[in-house]
Amino acid sequence: MDSVQGKQILVIDDSHDFLIIAEAALSAFGGQVLKAASGYDGLRQFFFHQPDLVILDLMMPNMSGWEVCQRIRQVSEVPIIILTALNSAQDTVDGLDCGADDVLVKPVSPSVLRAHVRAILRRAYSYRLPKPTATHTYLDDHLQIDVTKRTVRIQGEPVKLSALENKLLAFLFRHAGQVLTFERILEQVWGQGYQDSIQYVHNYVSRLRQKLEPDPGRPIYLLTEHGVGYRFEPHESARTEQVA
Repeated sequence: MDSVQGKQILVIDDSHDFLIIAEAALSAFGGQVLKAASGYDGLRQFFFHQPDLVILDLMMPNMSGWEVCQRIRQVSEVPIIILTALNSAQDTVDGLDCGADDVLVKPVSPSVLRAHVRAILRRAYSYRLPKPTATHTYLDDHLQIDVTKRTVRIQGEPVKLSALENKLLAFLFRHAGQVLTFERILEQVWGQGYQDSIQYVHNYVSRLRQKLEPDPGRPIYLLTEHGVGYRFEPHESARTEQVA
């Protein structure tokens, strides 16, 4: 079976023409191609879809490919192919230094692109972001969470959360370490019809920080991925229990 078949590939490039070329080259061999025309949109799609491979142009406005690559590398080992229009050794070095697995110089033909994608996918290990675990309790020196019982304690003292605050905290906790986009949080916690209500997420995360964080102004649990979403980050002293 072709290594491209069945794989989800995110292509991030501000060139509409290249997005069309890449989609045609990879979908013809069974790949599912996601397209993003900016770094911000690319990050949103990456965190939402968790693709098998990212193809990323370095030279983009507002958020460069280097920054996108670095932010992906903070949370994932997904294979990344970087594209550059500048045929210089320094660009190749910079691309690899930011965490890319391969660097291609534009213009690149569909056959060459496909060959590199195949090679990267063949040698990739388990690179997906971790799936939600069955973890249902969390305990560290400051915070204790029991999702099943819907209880939260701070240094042993119970903390009262609303039903929606509990639901939001449980969703973030069950995906600990993963960046969850605003859209995904709204869909899973608030439900359909709230796609444009990102401020709800900000407000409720702020409420949780006030109740849970040692210093709400400098959160250590509920962290912001600017322009993308939030993630729950376990403390280094954390202990968890899982259901069988």
